[in-house]
Amino acid sequence: MSDLFFYGTLRYVPLLELVLGRSSADISFTQAVLPDHAVYAVQGQAFPMIVNKAGSTAEGIIVRGLSEQDLDRLTFYEGGFDYDLHVHMLTLQDGTTAQAQVFFPAPDAWVPDTLWSLQKWEDAWGAMTLQAASEVMAYYGRVDASRIQRSFPAIRTRAWAKLAAQQRHTGDQHDLSRDVIVKSHRRAYINYFGMEEIELQYRQYDGSMGPVLNRSALLQGSAVIVLPYDPVRDCVLLVEQFRTPVYLIDDPEPWMWEPVAGMIDPGETPEQAARREAVEEAQIELTALEYAGGAYSSSGSSTEYVYLYVGLGDLIETTENGGLASEGEDIRSRILPYEEFMEMVDNHTFKDLPLLSLAHWLARHRERLRG
Repeated sequence: MSDLFFYGTLRYVPLLELVLGRSSADISFTQAVLPDHAVYAVQGQAFPMIVNKAGSTAEGIIVRGLSEQDLDRLTFYEGGFDYDLHVHMLTLQDGTTAQAQVFFPAPDAWVPDTLWSLQKWEDAWGAMTLQAASEVMAYYGRVDASRIQRSFPAIRTRAWAKLAAQQRHTGDQHDLSRDVIVKSHRRAYINYFGMEEIELQYRQYDGSMGPVLNRSALLQGSAVIVLPYDPVRDCVLLVEQFRTPVYLIDDPEPWMWEPVAGMIDPGETPEQAARREAVEEAQIELTALEYAGGAYSSSGSSTEYVYLYVGLGDLIETTENGGLASEGEDIRSRILPYEEFMEMVDNHTFKDLPLLSLAHWLARHRERLRG
């Protein structure tokens, strides 16, 4: 049996329960501090790190009597954060000391930001972290931690998208508690994307419950798609890049002309993501965003929800080196006069559905934007 000291997100009891796979009533823990250390937020991330800092104390909890399986589950979960265990002496509430293992980040893995607050983190990131941890721990014992580590940014993106989806009400009168019966639900596959399988019944329009259906879905986060438009010069900007799914279907032209597009990162609004992607992919700053609607991109097979925008700006330069090398992107851009662009739409030159949707939206609103 082992004792571990948690100074960060695992002090959040619902997360600790989820990772260990049991109720807090069955977990023995007490408050403690680690002398000469401090807990900082990680720059650009939603979790903390611990650093050496003379005279400071890192608050946390000691969890006692952890089994080999507990340690295995914790290592699996923390492996996605590139942390390792080290033994340290801690001070308990009554002034006595105790030895415990502590998760420390790999050297130079993260850059510390400001001092970290558990309550502020819980308010901002608690719900998303629970969603992400639920997916991570569903694969415990089925895949190795390295696959989770590679997939973790996408897992967090999906968790952020799920929280957004839970607020997506339009007035539909169905009652999910009565109208859908889940027989089984399994997370079937993960390797950046996730695949889930479900067996369910849903209420049919005659009021009866339908047959048990086996279905699967590609789990993705939410995305933004923005068509840059210059109302003064009356032109649009498109980006071109290689698309693996188009190649896999044996399309002879897998380099696709598209609007600017990208996933919404945890903590971002769709508008923030749209502006960020315009800079990353096309190296342009948008002066305004016109919302053109939001919808599921392929509701029969994927969870992806896309937010559509026309972005206004000065379109005077193109790029041959857009995108992020860290994401394997190689993107070039092209500026087209509006009339030429719409002629290409009418001649079925483009194969990207969001591009066609935005082209038709722009056709309806162009006069207003130009005015």
